[in-house]
Amino acid sequence: MAQKKLQRFADIKTFKNVLEYPGNMQGKWSSFFGNTNPVILELACGRGEYTVGLSKLHTNKNIIGVDVKGNRMYIGAKKCLENNQPNAAFLRTQIEMLPNYFAAGEVDEIWITFPDPQLRTSKAKKRLTHPRFLRLYQQVLKTNGVVHLKTDSPDLFAFTKKVIEHYNLNLIEANNNIYADKDCKPELTIKTHYESLDIAQSKRIHYLQFTLPTIIKDIDDEFQEILKNEESAERK
Repeated sequence: MAQKKLQRFADIKTFKNVLEYPGNMQGKWSSFFGNTNPVILELACGRGEYTVGLSKLHTNKNIIGVDVKGNRMYIGAKKCLENNQPNAAFLRTQIEMLPNYFAAGEVDEIWITFPDPQLRTSKAKKRLTHPRFLRLYQQVLKTNGVVHLKTDSPDLFAFTKKVIEHYNLNLIEANNNIYADKDCKPELTIKTHYESLDIAQSKRIHYLQFTLPTIIKDIDDEFQEILKNEESAERK
């Protein structure tokens, strides 16, 4: 397994659709893709199923999967090369470093698909929909740029709804069981490896779509106290 992993790390260095910690990419993505089409990010893309799927659905958009784990990214990147999907690319880096790779307003949409829900309240700041991360996204998103969350975790779904409420985000859509919707959008039918595992055993897939306000107020300490108090109340 270790040898296979090392081989994948070596292989992605030769993939023209993979950039590993690249320098001087801010404002350069239109040049990389050779067009001025909208840019969409899949954060913590893992094997890149959503990057692959979205690039097939939207050939007039540029889709970039972002993750730090190159051996997983290899799977999606290889598929896109084999399928000749030139509007798909993969960026290997930490999500916290997004502003180092994208200029202000360079990103049109962000997809967060089945992230680690970090279920302990003490780890709430590690959730990818925590305001700490939303402020990072705000630095690269266009005004009214859309954030999508797709998760099998009812806890992360509920948490993100609380963030939307307390931080006055602009909720566009909330659905706690997307596959019960006969008119489910094609973008939501793309399935990831982790979705098939149903780790949360919830039997439901939840979806939120929202935009960010001009200023995300800094009430993080107060919000953390709200979460702790709610957790304590649930234990009683």
